[in-house]
Amino acid sequence: MLLKPEILSKLSSLELRAKKIVEGFISGLHKSPYHGFSVEFAEHRPYNPGDDFKHIDWKAYGKKERFYVKQYEEETNLRCYALLDTSSSMLFKHFGEWSKLRYGTHFAASLMYLMHRQRDACGLIPFSDKIDTFIPAKGTYAHLREIYLELERELVRETEKNPEKRKTASARVIHEIAERLNHRSLVVIITDLFENMDEHEALISALKHLRHRKHEVLLFNVLEKRSERELAFSDNKFVFEDLETGAEVEVLPAQVREDYKEKVADYTRKFIAACSEFEIDYEEIDTESDFDVALLAYLNKRRRLG
Repeated sequence: MLLKPEILSKLSSLELRAKKIVEGFISGLHKSPYHGFSVEFAEHRPYNPGDDFKHIDWKAYGKKERFYVKQYEEETNLRCYALLDTSSSMLFKHFGEWSKLRYGTHFAASLMYLMHRQRDACGLIPFSDKIDTFIPAKGTYAHLREIYLELERELVRETEKNPEKRKTASARVIHEIAERLNHRSLVVIITDLFENMDEHEALISALKHLRHRKHEVLLFNVLEKRSERELAFSDNKFVFEDLETGAEVEVLPAQVREDYKEKVADYTRKFIAACSEFEIDYEEIDTESDFDVALLAYLNKRRRLG
């Protein structure tokens, strides 16, 4: 069963919320058409020639007649980094209970829990127009706790009455990260792509830079679909504020809705096509939806990487 925001919000720690999200997701997988989708390879990996026989799990062999090696916490399969957009536009919400930042933070926390469960080394890079914090990828539980503390700080900032204005500069930040990551990694980017309508080519260039450096890239476009895709407001006059600059504009949604939807859809098609050309996975996630679609996209990507 997937937990709703109002239930999750009552749980004390972000770590516990992340655990409940992942456990609910895995329970749902077992009851869905994806029955049999393996998320249990955290404890074992296939035997490879040269592995020490003393680490073979004979119980697993008895069940599956295949050799598996017990995997320990210090072993890691893959380095994974979550890049979390913390710019002011991520504070937006209208129809949903959670802002894009709160949703993205919980999604990042869930990914960290799932990565750790799979014995992957996980790291976190919150960013706006600069890198806020760079937590390198490691596989220990103590390191995971450090990541949760950083994510908790973002949730505190979201509740502030007058949080500082943070602009977005995804392209510049991603170029910098591409240079800083010295080992091949899976880079998961969680962002609303707010500033990139006019910087399409710059962002694609930055994502290509990651691919050129041999990193795998999975981009999650976080948005509140009803407001940001469909402009599903009433036909009253609205004053829309740019959360990053404070600029305001008066709009009658009914007058611009169809043109707006067409332009957003066209931009999205072009962006997805560019991502596909360079083997960058793109997923759209709605802050009013459960986390299952996003977590399944991650697991599918992780499975393809072996």
